[in-house]
Amino acid sequence: MEQTLVIIKPSAIERGLVGEVISRFQRKGLLIAGMKMMTLGEDILREHYAHLVDRPFFPWILDSMMATPVIVMCLKGKDAVDVVRTMTGATNGRKAAPGTIRGDFSLSSQENIVHASDSIESAEVEINRFFKPEEIFFYRPADIKFIYAPDEM
Repeated sequence: MEQTLVIIKPSAIERGLVGEVISRFQRKGLLIAGMKMMTLGEDILREHYAHLVDRPFFPWILDSMMATPVIVMCLKGKDAVDVVRTMTGATNGRKAAPGTIRGDFSLSSQENIVHASDSIESAEVEINRFFKPEEIFFYRPADIKFIYAPDEM
């Protein structure tokens, strides 16, 4: 089973959308392998958003992501990276399809509710950035046979 990272951003925390966001992932059948609330500092944000550090809007990202604590989650499931990316929708909430998390809850490209890893490789790096190995749990829920066919597990 594949793993991916999701960050529930301050825009979701402030707007009281945490339960709704987590619920959507769980209802889909994704497993929460790790979850914690944490405050992000400038160093980890510069590392996480290294590809955007030189962009003129980067200070806005820092302000936004440090406004409140965030919730980081490691989600596990078959094709988890693609499934989560599809569920979150386009980065710009105004362009995200209705029914996606961003399409339903965001009108911004920055204040867009969640961050989701964009590849298997990024997911591995990002999970290691935010979680210690002992904070990721592997378990087999009793209802897994109702989520996947035998050849998908």
